[in-house]
Parts: sequence; C-alpha cells; structure tokens
Amino acid sequence: MAKAVAGSKTKHVTVGATAVGLALAAVVAASAGPWDASGQRKAEADRSASQGSGGGADHGRTSPGAPSAAPSAPAVLAAPGSSVPGPTKRALADVLDPLLKDASLGTHRTAAVVDAVTGKRLYGKSSGDALTPASTTKLATAVAALTAAGPDHRIATRTALEKDSKELVLIGGGDPTLTAREKNPYGAAGLRTLADETAASLKASGTTEVTLSYDTSLYSGTPWHPIGPNENLAQVTALMTDEARTDGSNSGPAARAADPAAAAAGQFADLLHARGIKTKGEPGPSKASGQAEDVAKVESPPLSALVERMLTNSDNDIAEALARQTAIAADESHDFDGAGKAVKEQLDKLRLPLSGAHFADGSGLDRADKVSADLLTGLLAKAADPARPELRAVLTGLPVAGFTGTLSNRYGDAADASGTGLVRAKTGTLTGVNTLAGTVVDADGRLLVFAFMTQDAPAPQSAQAGLDRLASSVANCGCR
Repeated sequence: MAKAVAGSKTKHVTVGATAVGLALAAVVAASAGPWDASGQRKAEADRSASQGSGGGADHGRTSPGAPSAAPSAPAVLAAPGSSVPGPTKRALADVLDPLLKDASLGTHRTAAVVDAVTGKRLYGKSSGDALTPASTTKLATAVAALTAAGPDHRIATRTALEKDSKELVLIGGGDPTLTAREKNPYGAAGLRTLADETAASLKASGTTEVTLSYDTSLYSGTPWHPIGPNENLAQVTALMTDEARTDGSNSGPAARAADPAAAAAGQFADLLHARGIKTKGEPGPSKASGQAEDVAKVESPPLSALVERMLTNSDNDIAEALARQTAIAADESHDFDGAGKAVKEQLDKLRLPLSGAHFADGSGLDRADKVSADLLTGLLAKAADPARPELRAVLTGLPVAGFTGTLSNRYGDAADASGTGLVRAKTGTLTGVNTLAGTVVDADGRLLVFAFMTQDAPAPQSAQAGLDRLASSVANCGCR
C-alpha cells in the first residue's frame, strides 16, 4: 500500500485527506455507538424509539418486537468541504481527459463529475448520452423507492383466517428478505416468528387444524424477468423466503427454487406442524377475501436498510422488490411496466435529467435500461443534499473501494490503489458494459459525485481498472 501511495503525485495530500477522513469516521462511529445485528447503529435505533418516529408498512404502527426504523434526521450537517473551494473545470479536465482516452474503456464512454455542495457540473464528456447502465440502475430504484414509500416503510408478510372454511392464507407483501432460517442472517423478518405467532393465535381460538394456502396477488404480470431463469435473481413474486436461494447463501448468484411462493408455503406448513397446527394436504395458491381475519404479521427491516443492502451487494432481488414497492406507493400497476413507470415518475418529481432514460426493470439486468451520466450524478447529488435526509441510505449503502460489497476485490493495482477507502461507488457490469458511479471527498476535502460509463469494452477487467483509475484520480485531485 505504501508503494502504491508513493507512486501518486499527490502523496502528501492523499495521506492527509485519508487521515482526516479516518479521524472523522472515528468520531462519527464513537458518537453513534455500536451496531446491531441488522447493521443499524443502536444509538440511532434508541433515539428513533424515544422520539416515537418509527415507521413501517402501516406508517407509524409497528408490531411488537419489530426492528426499529432508521430515524428521520431533523437536522443535517453541511456537506463536506462546503467551506473549501472545489476543483476547477480546466484542472479536472487536464487529469481526466487522458484517462478517458484509454482504449480499454471501449468505443463509447461518457463521464460527469459534479460538486455535491453547489450541484454544478465540473466535468462532462457526452454526459447527456443515455447508455445501458447495468446495475447502476439500482441508484435510480433506490431514490425512487425512498421518495415514494419513505425510508421507514416496512414490508409486511401476514397470515389471515377465513373463519367459515378454516382456510389459513399466507399473504406475501413483497419482502424477498423474509427468512426461514434458524439463524437470522441480518435482522430480516422471520417465517419462524410468523409461525410462532400464528400458531399461538390459532390455539387461543381453539383451532388446531387448517387448510393452508398462499396469496401472491399483490403483484401482477409475469414473475419472470426478461432475461429468463437465471441464478442472478429469483422469479419476481410477492412471497418468497431467503430470495428463494437453495444453497444457504446470502448474496451473489445461486440456484433458486422453481416456485418460490410454493416453496415458502411448504416451509410454513412444516413450521406450523412443529408448533401443533395440522394442515390439510399441500398448500395451494389462493387469495384472501375481504372477510378474512388477520392472525399475525412480521415486517421487514426499514426500507433504508434494504436500500443499503441492495447497493452494497448489488442485490437484484431486493432491487426488483423495491421497484414494485415504488409502483404500489405510486398507484401504478404492480408489474415490470408499472414499476418502470413509477420509478421514472418519482425521478421526474425530483426534477432530475431524464432525457433518453428508460427503466425496464429495477435491477439493471435488462439491457433495455437507459440512463445518462448526468442522471447518475443527479441521483447522487440529491442523496447528498442536506435537505433530503430521506435519501441518505443511497450514500451509506455504496460499497467502499477495496473493502466492502462489489468493490471489495477491486482497487488492488498500484495505478488505482490510491482510491482505496476513499472511493464509494455503485458498480455496473454486463457483457460489454461497465459503469461506476459514486462519491469521493477530494484532496481538499470537497465532496464530489461522479459517473463513468462505457460500452463495447474489449475486456471487463481492464475496463473496470480504467474506471477505478478515473475515480481514484478524482479522489486524489486538488485540481485548482
């Protein structure tokens, strides 16, 4: 690492900026307190509970034992670097222009760098051109979902009983993180908890045998993503457990259940049996009537936590679920088309640059998605705006170069290692498509947001290294 930093022309500034950043991080971490199992600071959770600001799927009424929502910040500090000058356009161009000419970046490359304090674009190369963004689409999904449903929103999974027929309906609310595992991976809603509460309620009313069915009617249209069956995501359905993974994993590609909803209902039947509730036959699809009485429910972590997990791990299942939650909140159809329309509508309300933009899905796996570098930097700048605390999870969820999520195995080369720990960015990768969009605090302490997009790169690894080098150069540039 020392050799890598020594190779930078701005070694003294980089080390200073890193030291300041680490000191600031230590102060923030110390004041915020330890982290709980869901990845939320306990101090934040306690503060939220004390102020009665916990939100949820029912917007304010949280079931007993549900994890605390991230608090709504009543006041926000000024953006980093607001008291120091930002880089000049000419100096930034002198640094980035030569790097963008690298042939490894393919035949079409676009770029934008924006001052997060002022919102002004400091650098642009074809920044208004709409290209396939791959997984950086998730930035748009995150901003839209947080805007439409709110950071405290929780996704509920319920059981309801048809009193006359004794049909117990397991009702999916669209939570892909609902877990059936004994060891809860990250504070998710538990199917076992739902079985505990459901069995207890049924027994209290004298019911020990039911006909179990499951309801996925919240979503409409095909459950299949346009790319078809794929280990990168499950069918998009309102009911599943553990993202329908069959290998015990928590992230990354994995084999998925052929019918996620039926698999979840089968697991629930087994859990009820273990708790003294018999079920007749195999669970089948159904729809709860208006007369069905609620029995029990569990709720997901707050939307802010789901956004962070989605961005850090580039989780496609959460992304598609959040796009549907956006459609539900915006009263659009609960399918791929409605979700895409709802995302675009929310971004338009924020007055973001949408020329050429198209959202075919929430995850970025569809090549029909189109966004510009201007839009990506616009999304990040909105999330950095002190007046938009509801969007802060977009920034806190970004992977850290060389340390977390989809950037944990990057920034290892000497040419780009100077960005390690300084660059936070969302990656985007499809065959021939490479994108990087995120934030840096430059050598002078100014908060900048950036987006670099490429198409038709000859080799993915060299293209990724080229993007990493661009971001590292922004991070280490005083450029005045």
